[in-house]
Amino acid sequence: MTKTISLLGATGSIGRQTLAVAQELGLSVAALTANRQVDLLEQQARQCKPRLAVLYDPAAAKELRGRLQGTGIEVMEGPEGLIAAATLSEADTVVTAVMGSVGLAPTLAAIREKKRIALANKETLVCAGELVMDAAEKYGAEIVPVDSEHSAIFQSLNGEPAGRIEKILLTASGGPFRGRTRQQLEHIQVEDALKHPNWSMGHKVTIDSSTLVNKGLEVMEAKWLFGVQLEQIEVVVHPQSVIHSAVEYEDGAVIAQ
Repeated sequence: MTKTISLLGATGSIGRQTLAVAQELGLSVAALTANRQVDLLEQQARQCKPRLAVLYDPAAAKELRGRLQGTGIEVMEGPEGLIAAATLSEADTVVTAVMGSVGLAPTLAAIREKKRIALANKETLVCAGELVMDAAEKYGAEIVPVDSEHSAIFQSLNGEPAGRIEKILLTASGGPFRGRTRQQLEHIQVEDALKHPNWSMGHKVTIDSSTLVNKGLEVMEAKWLFGVQLEQIEVVVHPQSVIHSAVEYEDGAVIAQ
């Protein structure tokens, strides 16, 4: 059972929700990391009192170091800081909620330390899925998906072996451009792509969602997480966004979340 976490990506949406859950459950926080959001990470650090706070940007880390002087909280920066946060001895679970391939190295480092990985960084598996899953098996590290679609699949499986899976269904809202003609799409601007009909997200994720690139990444992530072939993963446009994902078993049963 998780008692202490290291949180990589503390200032993003998932990071902030993670801290709220940790506070509700009474979990300790050993480390917090972010990119360059000095104000929010300082606030989080003063509240959670981790041993380590990391800002990837060196200038931001220097400013945070000055602000936290005298608190006993160590401040680090860059890739080295992320890896240090991911491998702290007191943390039994590492929540990887950073954005982009920057999450790969600290995730692998945490796996080698046999940490439980709460994964919300799809790029880690998109760019090195085979490497990551092989390492997890080798070192006996558990990987638990916490992002919405893949967490829903994980819950639908409920421990069932991958061999029973007939098909994984990933839903997509269709974004703001669903139903538009090719002619209507010729003059689309960035501002149009940022008007997602269902979700409020950061700019990158919103753009990826509007273009459905995000769903392609999620398909690759699901392949590695759940040990299935690409042919077993189907994307279904579901504008209401009531169901995140579903699993169809070989006996015809369907479990949805």
